[in-house]
Amino acid sequence: MYSLCLDCGATNVRAMVVDEKGVIAGKASQPNATLPGEENPEFHVWDADRIFNQLSECAVQALQGLPAEQVKVVTITTFGVDGALTDAESNLLYPVISWKCPRTAEVMKHIGKYISQEELNRISGVGAFAFNTIYKLVWLKENRPDLLEKAHAWLFISNILACKLTGIMATDRTMAGTSQLTDMETGDFSPLILNRLGLRRDLFPPMVDAGETIGLVTPEAAAGMGLPALAGVPVISAGHDTQFAIFGSGADRDQPVLSSGTWEILMVRSTQAHLAPEDYADGATAEFDAEPGLLNPGLQWLGSGIIEWVKSACFRGETYDVMDAEAEVIPPGCDGVTMVPDFLASGEGKGSINGLVLGRTRAHIYRAAMEALTWRLKSRLARLESVGGFKSGFLILVGGGARNMIWTQMRADILQIPVKVSEVSESTVLGASMFAFAGAGVYSTPEQARDAFGITYRTFLPGPQKAAYEKLNH
Repeated sequence: MYSLCLDCGATNVRAMVVDEKGVIAGKASQPNATLPGEENPEFHVWDADRIFNQLSECAVQALQGLPAEQVKVVTITTFGVDGALTDAESNLLYPVISWKCPRTAEVMKHIGKYISQEELNRISGVGAFAFNTIYKLVWLKENRPDLLEKAHAWLFISNILACKLTGIMATDRTMAGTSQLTDMETGDFSPLILNRLGLRRDLFPPMVDAGETIGLVTPEAAAGMGLPALAGVPVISAGHDTQFAIFGSGADRDQPVLSSGTWEILMVRSTQAHLAPEDYADGATAEFDAEPGLLNPGLQWLGSGIIEWVKSACFRGETYDVMDAEAEVIPPGCDGVTMVPDFLASGEGKGSINGLVLGRTRAHIYRAAMEALTWRLKSRLARLESVGGFKSGFLILVGGGARNMIWTQMRADILQIPVKVSEVSESTVLGASMFAFAGAGVYSTPEQARDAFGITYRTFLPGPQKAAYEKLNH
């Protein structure tokens, strides 16, 4: 039997067919991109209909050669925060405003006229990021109040897609937990925040936990996808991709996980998140874990996005193998070359490369970037341990950045703890499928499904470079 996971990412949409042992039996993907907004070409919106059609095409392709009638459950995972207002028939009243859209930056600056940022942080636990759902809704309130007045519901993007399959409106709890509209103590939307913003609670459909059934695929939706065999198959709630990547990595409670991609996202599954103003200032946040009652305190910063810039600026046309081979012979400390990895235009600080003299090479710059990002990880991990009240025995590493063995060994050397790289390349999809199979009754719990899938790791131990790094930094 199979789980069909529809995975909507910012750069690709994908469909993956996973069997009950965690083997990916089929997969397909298509590129995804935002569209310019009608009001301003610099605005970014998502075309939800196009995304659904692309996912449908991917599902058909992923199931080629496989018995579609063996798909016993469907689940959906997406990036967080984004969604749209709909009418009672689930038609979108306005396009899905993307997390990439700059329109909400000014809204965040002036949110204090409704509620202080400090109070928002205290209640929601979610850090102040301009892409949060709250700022999209305030933008609509201030610029399109007519739409907010006649709206029947706000659906997060995972629930827009689920509604297209089932006809049922719901709110994935893990998506709500990214919105800055919830109360981290109650696990529900905050009446105080909604009242200050003038938003109705009934604008948000009932919450569903990960693993709960949202509804059944309708015959019309199945036929429209080109997969009539899916009619009557349960659609199980998943939601925000980060939460399922953490679970799919094999992480238990109080076990930090680093998802390494364009952004580094460091999170832990915890019963607590004691966040102080200085934690929020450092980019800390707390979201709802896939397991009800748990939180995911975490931090994020630009990661491989900087490495990609180095590749473009210094290694144009070269492969990462060439970059890694050159960087491997550079000693720890990069012969005095250092980097300040603050490359975001919206940030307060500015990035820099220091210590360049004749004789230094592009490999020094590349290795300095990896070292700078790893020292940032070390400081962020210390902050996460303080927020979550735990001590790390090792770090689990997932994502594209985990394929860089030089960088991974550097992490172990600088953190002075083992780094365990998940040998599962699709932890988000597998994590969502674990909850899907549990929700469909194939396994009694997601943890039982995870045991059946079997998660293995390649472990990087702190090595001989450890002493060199300690000498440079003490």
